[in-house]
Amino acid sequence: MAISLRPINDQVIVVTGASSGIGLATARMAARKGAKVLLTSRNADALAKVVREIERSGGEATYIAADITFRDDVAKIARAAIDYFGRIDTWVNNAGLSIFGRLQEVSEDDHRRLFDVNFWGVVNGSLAAVPYLRRQGGALINVGSEVSDVAIPVQGMYAASKHAVKGFTDALRIELESERAPISVTLIKPASIDTPFTRHAGNYLKRKPQLPPPVYHPDDVARAILYAATRPTRDVFVGGAAKVFSSFNKLLPGVMDWFSSSLMVKSQMQEQPAALTKGALYEAGDDGESRGESGHAVRHSLYTRAVRHPLLASLLLAAAGAAMAAAVNSSREG
Repeated sequence: MAISLRPINDQVIVVTGASSGIGLATARMAARKGAKVLLTSRNADALAKVVREIERSGGEATYIAADITFRDDVAKIARAAIDYFGRIDTWVNNAGLSIFGRLQEVSEDDHRRLFDVNFWGVVNGSLAAVPYLRRQGGALINVGSEVSDVAIPVQGMYAASKHAVKGFTDALRIELESERAPISVTLIKPASIDTPFTRHAGNYLKRKPQLPPPVYHPDDVARAILYAATRPTRDVFVGGAAKVFSSFNKLLPGVMDWFSSSLMVKSQMQEQPAALTKGALYEAGDDGESRGESGHAVRHSLYTRAVRHPLLASLLLAAAGAAMAAAVNSSREG
């Protein structure tokens, strides 16, 4: 069945995790482009502030505070969108967080809570959205990560949860295709993004965590999400590094294991000491900002911009792959 998606300025879009980071950047951009947006997260005060900001700029938005780990809460999100706007055209499962720490050192409770948010939150949102999207067609967009394809040390359970999101998303897509349901299902795979990610993460390290470079702008992810909201797309990598790491892991998994074990632990720690923190695992975080403090130069992704032009994307990918291979060889020689 051919899937027809509305233009953004004629859509009702639900965004989870919309009070900060990628979700906030997406909600703002969608509203600027004329979409009606329902924002949700646990932080009612931050959501209300963002909605007022959108309305002052001429956009149309509403919000509902909810915890995506509870299926009843997610059902309320869907009903709120229907009650307020009359339909749902795109549902974005974005909410998620991480824990920095070695797998053997993080508590079982914290590991399970991470999976409740990152995996079961996506499951709950997807299963709530599908019946409404099936009515007139629409897009379901799940935010995974480059670590949906590549394991990473120090954020091991985060990587496991994003692998699970990929498996669930792919299985759901296949089931909907077998039913000929008019729903596009997309997995977004960002590289490191300059959001409050590390501030919201739990931390078991003795040093302050940081994202490994290269780090990209959250607006790049928002553009990729809105692209998928109007054009049926299976997967979208955000950041050439995400595509390169995924490709290398498929072709040379042993090399990627060596690369990660040699470089990826230290690259995720700053020099400043830090105490144990649960971050936003159990309580809403310090929300209201889309940008973070990455500690690295923040760039825009030429690769993601070129996704609409396959030849250009291939050339950029080849150049990035050559650069990574050179870096690996240089590290080995050193």
